[in-house]
Amino acid sequence: MNTISPPVTTTTSGQPESAAVPSHRPFNVGVSFHHDLYDLGEAVMKTRAIQAFDNAAARFPIHRLVRCAARRTLESVFDDLALNFGLTAQRLDTGSLLLDGPGVFVQAEGRSHAGYCSATFNVWAETVARADAIKAQVFRIVGDDRVRDQMFVIDWRFSDRRGHTLSSTFEELADDPVLDAAYPMLGQPVDRFVEAFVRAPEAVLIMLGPPGTGKTRLVRAVLAALSRRKGDSASVLYTADKAVLASDGLFVDFVTGTHDAFVIEDADHLLQPRTDGNTDLHRFLMVADGVVRAQGRKLLFTTNLPNVRAIDEALLRPGRCFATVVARPLDAAETRRLALELVRGDAAAADAVVRHALPAGARSATVATIYRALHDAGR
Repeated sequence: MNTISPPVTTTTSGQPESAAVPSHRPFNVGVSFHHDLYDLGEAVMKTRAIQAFDNAAARFPIHRLVRCAARRTLESVFDDLALNFGLTAQRLDTGSLLLDGPGVFVQAEGRSHAGYCSATFNVWAETVARADAIKAQVFRIVGDDRVRDQMFVIDWRFSDRRGHTLSSTFEELADDPVLDAAYPMLGQPVDRFVEAFVRAPEAVLIMLGPPGTGKTRLVRAVLAALSRRKGDSASVLYTADKAVLASDGLFVDFVTGTHDAFVIEDADHLLQPRTDGNTDLHRFLMVADGVVRAQGRKLLFTTNLPNVRAIDEALLRPGRCFATVVARPLDAAETRRLALELVRGDAAAADAVVRHALPAGARSATVATIYRALHDAGR
């Protein structure tokens, strides 16, 4: 690692210049970059982006983070931003853009989703008014296609082939329909259950069950509720990577950061009893009882473990765990109730969905199977 030391010169008094305190001194920073070179053009462009940021950010004392989504393609949204902002535009790729101009510097990153795209804008400006004007201009350019539904931000952590932890941040639209008929095991409306968890002092919610039984959809409903309570996009730390979970760094980030929730999918190995050799659960036990609980943050686990008895009792302790939801396939009567809810009471259409979801001899169907049957039945 390189060490940067200020040069020492001598003043006319014979004292080292570094001993004097100048009224203004530039803030010099050295940064070392390691880049895996797959595409020379990409490396050159990203180097130029870093240089532009270095030249611009130091001039601007105001920073704003702006997020939005639009129901059109990422390419068309970023084309409009590049052409209609009235700033010097440098397009790095389809969803990566730098905007530079008087009193402002903007770095924009976007992602495509099913049916919409989302974008994040880091805005550096010389005044608050200039930053606010840029935010308003983003919304004007996106126009009527802008999505105004509730969003949440995923901070996804994963490891590369060298074992280094990497991250990717993107917004998700919290518009998944969550129907009461898909979760008869809750014994209450989904919204009531979710709101009770969001407001509860307990930090932990565990969802067990085989794939396709609606665990992830229920997680997204909780994240949407956290965003509504916050009045802004909830920030969610997410991983399903065992190597990342083995590091203390992820937990330090969660405890010291501003995430509203921590989602761990496919957490079978984390939830098993410590007497079976589970050496990672202690981190979650400390997190659940510490500053995270005091600040109302949430820990959500999904797992394919067969039953609650397979989970370490310490995590299930009252005051720590709000509930364990055992998601399961729906029987024939429950399948029909969900089908009726999906087709808004059309009995003939519900019969068609049931026929696709429950072929001859089948006694139950997962939520995923029923949604697929809805598509196969032309609904």
